[in-house]
Amino acid sequence: MNLEHIRNFSIIAHIDHGKSTLSDRMLEATATVEARKMQDQVLDTMELERERGITIKMQPVRMDYEHDGTQYALNLIDTPGHIDFAYEVSRAMKAVEGAVLLVDATQGIQAQTLTTLRMAQDAGLHIIPALSKVDSPLARVDEIKEEVAILLDVDLDDIIETSGKTGAGVPELLEKVIEQVPAPKVTYEGVKDFRALVFDFKYHPNKGIVVFVRVLDGEITKNTSLLFKAVGEKFNGLEVGTFSPEEVPKEKLVAGEIGYIVTGIKKPGVASVGDTIVNQKSTLEAFGGYENPRPVVWASIYPESQDDFDLLKPALQKLKLTDSSLSYEEETSGSLGRGFRCGFLGMLHLEIVTERLRREFDLDLVITHPTIIYKIVKKSGEEEMIYNPSFFPDHGQIASITEPWVNVKIYSPSEYAGDISQMFFHHEGFVNNNVVFGDGRIEISGEMPQRELMRGFFDELKSVTSGYASLSYEPLEYRDADVTRLDILVADEPVVAFARVVSKKRVDEEAEKAVERLHAIMPRQNFVMKIQGKALGRIISSKTVKAYRKDVTAKLYGGDVTRKKKLLEKQKKGKKKMKGMGKVNIPQDVFLGMMKEK
Repeated sequence: MNLEHIRNFSIIAHIDHGKSTLSDRMLEATATVEARKMQDQVLDTMELERERGITIKMQPVRMDYEHDGTQYALNLIDTPGHIDFAYEVSRAMKAVEGAVLLVDATQGIQAQTLTTLRMAQDAGLHIIPALSKVDSPLARVDEIKEEVAILLDVDLDDIIETSGKTGAGVPELLEKVIEQVPAPKVTYEGVKDFRALVFDFKYHPNKGIVVFVRVLDGEITKNTSLLFKAVGEKFNGLEVGTFSPEEVPKEKLVAGEIGYIVTGIKKPGVASVGDTIVNQKSTLEAFGGYENPRPVVWASIYPESQDDFDLLKPALQKLKLTDSSLSYEEETSGSLGRGFRCGFLGMLHLEIVTERLRREFDLDLVITHPTIIYKIVKKSGEEEMIYNPSFFPDHGQIASITEPWVNVKIYSPSEYAGDISQMFFHHEGFVNNNVVFGDGRIEISGEMPQRELMRGFFDELKSVTSGYASLSYEPLEYRDADVTRLDILVADEPVVAFARVVSKKRVDEEAEKAVERLHAIMPRQNFVMKIQGKALGRIISSKTVKAYRKDVTAKLYGGDVTRKKKLLEKQKKGKKKMKGMGKVNIPQDVFLGMMKEK
């Protein structure tokens, strides 16, 4: 296809601003998906995405559309809206020339809207503004259009009004994409060598690794001899094609197109996001790829049974092929055995990964309490990077501790400004700046420990502002921390997965909450057991879980009361003996329940 007839674009928006629904209407308007196959969230292919109503994984699709008698290929990359998956958005932006900035007409510009907009502008993309949900009775179309016009410095008439529910405005938006998004350009004019950027990939049990590419130069047909530039791995392209949104084989892919290449490679660690694919004898240089994602939350994952360790390892390898933001490395714990230290982009990312391991690979897991990386200097002068609370030294061994901080921006109706400022204070942070807009909204900028951002800050923000506030954050430097390790003991034995690092100011409160939470969800055993919170060398909180008790006197009818007392005393001695010898069984849902603790 001629370069002038190709348009590559993405839709960027805050979570729940109607992006997936608008994509559905685009697929209908271009007849890309047959009516009988149409369903809600067509591009959200994972079960979890449909359940939660959010996009987790980017998904490309090609739509053929006729405009002024000319056939155009519109390549859309659908991206997530949640801040945890901003890395997915950044990857999509490397493969396109334009972006539709979608703003909910009922909510207006949100924090993540500005974050993704800045990413798109930094990538040099042409921005097309659009409103969604304009048919809603709560829509404030004129007011929100004013906001967007000021933000982008455009005329009100340049902003397309759309509805993912009715399909209104979709043809106008598609025509705007054709008219305004620049056609792709080749890097090397007149060069026939093939060169493509890998922006995503997946694993197929029969086809091996399937790479998603944006063709930069030349063209490719199947059975072409190719090379991964970064790792030097050679392979033959067994199949090439485009997405509709399922994979459709084609005779060739040409410069400017977005498609896939089947590599046939089945070993892990070969494909990587940002790599360049070229002909094996090509002299073309690699394309500047992506920055590696930086994990902000760490948790250790262990199989509930060590017999499943050999199943967990390939499961993580396969998951990594569909989620390049996930990082992991093997580790060993004295009490939990062999497992993996995993890095995530946020708490939602952690929850999604663990849920996928459970569903897609049928694994029962033990997940340690999520944490960040602390820099510790011991009194001996030794420096350590601590990513697992169980490895945190005892308080008497530490000379100094530093932890990462974040810069937080919150957009909210102005009436909640006081409550939000109090939230910063309660989470050991402070407010730097307030910007009041004329439409009754306010931007609050502040700084806080990243540890506190993980401690239910976002959920608390939604509660305090009745769901009207939005949040984005950026990492800052490491600063001094006043924290300690809190251990949770069950039947006098510390449970590694429940250990956490908490502020010394709140250690009593945190111990009480953790013990109360575990006491509420812990199933009873055949013997009495204590649940205790221990920190700073002392027991801070304690609760007792009663034992199951069989009515041993049920079969006695009449007779001397001493017979009953004798049986009860015998049962009491048995329970005492079992307490000394018994082993506590902690089910998987208890570990998950503690991880999701609010």
